[in-house]
Amino acid sequence: MADSRQPLLSPRGNQNENDDQLMSFTRSITSNSFASSFAADADDIQPINGVRDFFREFLRESKKLWFLAAPAIFTSVCQYSLGAITQVFSGHVGTLELAAVSVENSVIAGFSFGLMLGMGSALETLCGQAFGAGQLDMLGIYMQRSWLILNTTAILLSLVYIFAGPLLRLIGQTAAISKAAGIFSVWMIPQLFAYAFNFPMAKFLQSQSKIMVMAVISVSVLILHTIFSWLLMLKLKWGLVGAAVVLNASWVIIDLAQFVYIISGTCGRAWNGFSLKAFQNLWGFVKLSLASAVMLCLEVWYFMALILFAGYLKNAEIAVDALSICHFFIASMLTSSYSALLAPRVPH
Repeated sequence: MADSRQPLLSPRGNQNENDDQLMSFTRSITSNSFASSFAADADDIQPINGVRDFFREFLRESKKLWFLAAPAIFTSVCQYSLGAITQVFSGHVGTLELAAVSVENSVIAGFSFGLMLGMGSALETLCGQAFGAGQLDMLGIYMQRSWLILNTTAILLSLVYIFAGPLLRLIGQTAAISKAAGIFSVWMIPQLFAYAFNFPMAKFLQSQSKIMVMAVISVSVLILHTIFSWLLMLKLKWGLVGAAVVLNASWVIIDLAQFVYIISGTCGRAWNGFSLKAFQNLWGFVKLSLASAVMLCLEVWYFMALILFAGYLKNAEIAVDALSICHFFIASMLTSSYSALLAPRVPH
């Protein structure tokens, strides 16, 4: 009976010999298995051994990037063009009307746009990580959390819209521009809440590379926006009232179209309906959103400051008009479009 018992520890000499044999066997098995089974994925970048290889991979990656980025750039340009077209038609109504729309778009709405777009951009990181990890169920929850936070922010920012006239007068804008821009700002409060819904949905769809549908919706709304802006502002002579009606309606239609697309089942497990989980960990989400907003606000508010400074010049209406057109067509469109270049590609 005693002979059948095995010792807990083998003699030291035998143990060392066994360990050496085991390590040698493990190394041989490991090296053989890696050599025989490892192969680069089809999407991996091949080793770059020279200038020719570099340009080959550069062109290959550029094609993939532009395939995703081109619709994103087009979407961004179309959405920015909504405000730009409104300004163009406002110029046909009158110089003061153009200045009022320019100040509202570039200063009041620009302030809110920068803050809310920055807060909504927190979803780029979260949705990208969730999609890459296969946690598709979290995409819809993240979007709903962002809706809650941005709509709460919109309620607070609506005070800026309501008191836009006195605020503009307080910082030295002319009385005529301040009054007209203040009235137009109140009419544009619905656009503020449209931003709160649009930015999270855009990041939600972008993280899944569903960008083409955003482009189709945006260009369709842009065409309708142009037609109805001409009809209401010029033909029916509604002026700034027509501008507010059409611009608000355009953003609401974009939101409704994107939401219908999301809930129609095209996003699979990414949208499982409304969930109470959206109310969990809100404070952590707020901190991440604010940190994201700071980075973008400085860039957007820089252009807003230029419009304000133009209001201090002689012939303030003409100065604001000229600078705002340059701002919309050059600065806003191009910087926003190029920033959209990497967002669809990086999470994948």
